[in-house]
Amino acid sequence: MVKVLVSGYGVIGQRLADGVALQGDMELVGVVDAAPTLTVQALRDKGMPYKLYAAFDGAREGLEAAGIPVAGTMAEVLPEVDIVLDAAPGGIGAKNKVLYAEHGKKAVFQGGEKDDVADVFFHGYANYEKGLNQTFLKLTSCNTTGLIRTIDCLDRGVGVERIAITIVRRVADPGDYHRGLVNALQVDKAPNHQAVDLMKIMPHVDATGLLVHTPITHGHFISVLATPKDDLSIDEAKELMAAHDRIRLISTAQGFLGNASVFKYARDLGHPRGDIYEVPVWEDTFVKSGRDIMFGVHIPQESVTIPESIDAIRAAMGMETDRLKAVGQTNKYLGLPYWKKVRQEALA
Repeated sequence: MVKVLVSGYGVIGQRLADGVALQGDMELVGVVDAAPTLTVQALRDKGMPYKLYAAFDGAREGLEAAGIPVAGTMAEVLPEVDIVLDAAPGGIGAKNKVLYAEHGKKAVFQGGEKDDVADVFFHGYANYEKGLNQTFLKLTSCNTTGLIRTIDCLDRGVGVERIAITIVRRVADPGDYHRGLVNALQVDKAPNHQAVDLMKIMPHVDATGLLVHTPITHGHFISVLATPKDDLSIDEAKELMAAHDRIRLISTAQGFLGNASVFKYARDLGHPRGDIYEVPVWEDTFVKSGRDIMFGVHIPQESVTIPESIDAIRAAMGMETDRLKAVGQTNKYLGLPYWKKVRQEALA
């Protein structure tokens, strides 16, 4: 059993902890945080299903003053773990890296850290092999993670020459106030970093794009225009994506009218926090212009990177050298693809 510590119990960290806890070949040793945030208070009020460690000595007093049981400090627990999933706020992970290195521990960082924090910029499906037995890996952002799933899917099927994307980006996560109350769209300079980051993972694909911030909280939307190397029909593109266990085809006819529909559906399924690990792609949005093919993707920003983070553990620890076997193990423990399983059972 690979022993895993999650550092930073916030938006992503709590989801990483839940994801690791589901893995049959991993043990979640505990989680780390520095303050009695609402998320940490919720952990206490759920009965402390995970042990909590203070990020540093000075943080322990504040946590215990808030009635949060503390099992020790991160420095004290690091000798017991094999690898750390670092979900600390941007910039803190780079500081934590020093501590990980001192203890000889491997770590996986989230997209908020700068690229130079890691040896490998990682994606489970697109470049799993590059992460094998590496010490420090860094995940792509939520948008880039979901985008790469769809482009890698098409690329392995027929090859992709170039893509152009437009991202309609949620302005903040639910519960955040730091962006203020807004009634406007904000345009970023082109090209957006998600397109640039995709080329770091898939350098053979020419990618560019635009990004527009919009005052919503539940999910991003990416419009993708892809140029395949060989002619690809809409039906063939759908078949490729339907075969992928982290991509789900949905439609407006089913009631998926937009981001709010996806979030409501996830809550109705009973998924914690309304999370889903897959990226929905609207069947209604597939169109062709010459050789180019266009489609629209929903990105569940709070949970989409969890599967790839767990893939990164498998790669860094050398748990599985075969890419498809590795992602398949992660998917199995996360229950993916549950929508296919239900349909198969209904037809049986």
